[in-house]
Amino acid sequence: MKITIKPTSKIVVLKPGTLADGVPARTWEGETESGIKVHCFVTRIAIDKNEPRTSEFETELQKTAAPSAGIAAYPASLIL
Repeated sequence: MKITIKPTSKIVVLKPGTLADGVPARTWEGETESGIKVHCFVTRIAIDKNEPRTSEFETELQKTAAPSAGIAAYPASLIL
């Protein structure tokens, strides 16, 4: 499966249990090749340490959009 995703400005906290602090994750939205809408919770993203366009990547990573209504409705804190 291949998906194309774009970052939103929404950050949630993924919590494995009620006593855990949780991990912040940016919400990304997109779709599969066949057009099925998806959302992802990205906690980390990295590029190869030898990538010559690191600053370009950092600039692109800062660009976010407002989340769709469906994603905006997610609670600020998620329990997995």
